[in-house]
Amino acid sequence: MIPPVRGRTAEGHGTAVADRLVLHPQVDAALRAGRPVVALESTLISHGLPYPANLEVARASEAAIRENGAVPATVAIRDGALLVGLDDADLEAFASAPPGAAAKASRPNLAAALARPGWAGTTVSATMIAAHAAGISVFATGGIGGVHRGAPFDISSDLDELARTPVAVVCAGPKSLLDVPATIEVLETRGVPVVSLAFPEIAGFTARSSGVPAPTVAANEAELARIVATHLGLGLGSGILVSVPVPIEDALPDDVAREAIDRATADAEAAGVHGPAVTPWLLSRIAELTQGRSVRANTALIVNNARVGARLAGRLGRSR
Repeated sequence: MIPPVRGRTAEGHGTAVADRLVLHPQVDAALRAGRPVVALESTLISHGLPYPANLEVARASEAAIRENGAVPATVAIRDGALLVGLDDADLEAFASAPPGAAAKASRPNLAAALARPGWAGTTVSATMIAAHAAGISVFATGGIGGVHRGAPFDISSDLDELARTPVAVVCAGPKSLLDVPATIEVLETRGVPVVSLAFPEIAGFTARSSGVPAPTVAANEAELARIVATHLGLGLGSGILVSVPVPIEDALPDDVAREAIDRATADAEAAGVHGPAVTPWLLSRIAELTQGRSVRANTALIVNNARVGARLAGRLGRSR
């Protein structure tokens, strides 16, 4: 069990959020000592992959962070507390919970998730809230939510969270089943910088390319860290999105990814799948259409983003 460590209030969030935090002792010690910490979300464990694949990718992500000199802080909700960092026993208990037992928490339903007993996985927006309240500047995930295809008013709360919470989010771009150009336009409107690491386009999630030019390209990790540190240091109040393409050896060919997405989207429309059920349904269907190759690419990009996030957090710490 994780002993409660409370009261780490961060500017921009009042004590109400900080009073809900329970920091793992290793995370708390690292933050107090000024060592790099990287936050990880938990909906990919509770809603993204089946057991035991979810546990394997969670452990691999944490290991990649440790191997690159930082401390992992997987964020989840349990019995009214925002846990920032899980020990391995709790990680396994969460990953092996029966399907449907864990809620899915984002900013709009964060209060409801905290008011109920049991586990809840944190999405990008809820993880950003917890990370910022704990004093963590870097968060690594798979892909962010965004504007849904054919539904311009169906916009993930991830985008508004990026506009209001100063955390660097390392990802492989918006999930490829979304309207990527519209998502990038909304981020621009909200004042969120989008920086691609050594690649001319926004990353295409399970494929390398999205076909959308990156607004800013950092030539290497050192330049990326300078941009991120400058943005966060300006105190503008917004986060910054870091786009990292999936490693080339794990990526789906661009044409294969596009064909699977188009087919899955048409199948979802024919099946009448709408609302919150769309994304998990599409990801499952894309996995079927690609004979599991999209799942392997998804796993690889999650771990790679954790690795990049750890190195970014280390450079930010040295710059401070």
